[in-house]
Amino acid sequence: MAIKAIALDIDGTLTNDEKRITPRTREALIAAQEQGIRIVLASGRPVQGLRALADELDLAAHHGVIVAYNGAVAVDATTDEVLFDQALTVEEARAIIDHMRTFDVIPWIVRGEELLVEDPYRCMIEHRGAPKNIIKYECDACDLLIHEVRDLSAAIDRPVEKVLVAGTDTYLQEHWRAMAEPFADTLACVFTADFYFEYTAQGVHKGRALAEALPAVGIDLSEVAAFGDAQNDLTMLEAAGVGVAMGNATDEVKAVADMVTGTNNKDGIADALERLLA
Repeated sequence: MAIKAIALDIDGTLTNDEKRITPRTREALIAAQEQGIRIVLASGRPVQGLRALADELDLAAHHGVIVAYNGAVAVDATTDEVLFDQALTVEEARAIIDHMRTFDVIPWIVRGEELLVEDPYRCMIEHRGAPKNIIKYECDACDLLIHEVRDLSAAIDRPVEKVLVAGTDTYLQEHWRAMAEPFADTLACVFTADFYFEYTAQGVHKGRALAEALPAVGIDLSEVAAFGDAQNDLTMLEAAGVGVAMGNATDEVKAVADMVTGTNNKDGIADALERLLA
């Protein structure tokens, strides 16, 4: 099987624990693109949060693809052409925000380069027993600007790809079922970190985004090697011709993968590509 695309989760997969792409992994991915292989960045992050990584890997020069919001949207990294988009309706997004008011959580949406939130000073959660400024964390990770609004629900005047909710990890574990219950049959409600619970349109996931976007650029799913480490990567690994679990992946991800490589801190991607592209 000839590999024509490499689909990569970001956190825990492409980047190491310091949120950086290691030099060897970067070199391996640049070399793959020079062979005509497209790189797909597939993440729960917004499009803006993937721009810097796309630039670092030179995706624009090689018609790479950005899959953002866990599969709600896919764009051509060169032209910004939207290849796939399945957003929440205004009514769905507003209903989520209104329901969140009964919980001790911080909801927000992203619009372009801006993170819209009602109170940027209400920004602290606890993660593994330590305080965490979650709004600063998200803005720093995704290169976003804070946009304060009086009423987040009212500020939603067009479809949005995702509503993201942050909270103390132990609190979310206790309350996520009640948070999801009104939308269980109509939306996708998943953890993307132990402090992040998110809502997207029903049927949105990374595997579907690949299935919708890649045929438009002449690539079949059987020609894709997909790398991931967490629950939201399962559909992508299952859909791809070759699913690769990182050494640091959960047991669930390793169970569905075709192969397991090294960890995100030990150039697991580069090791796997040496075998797959030989």
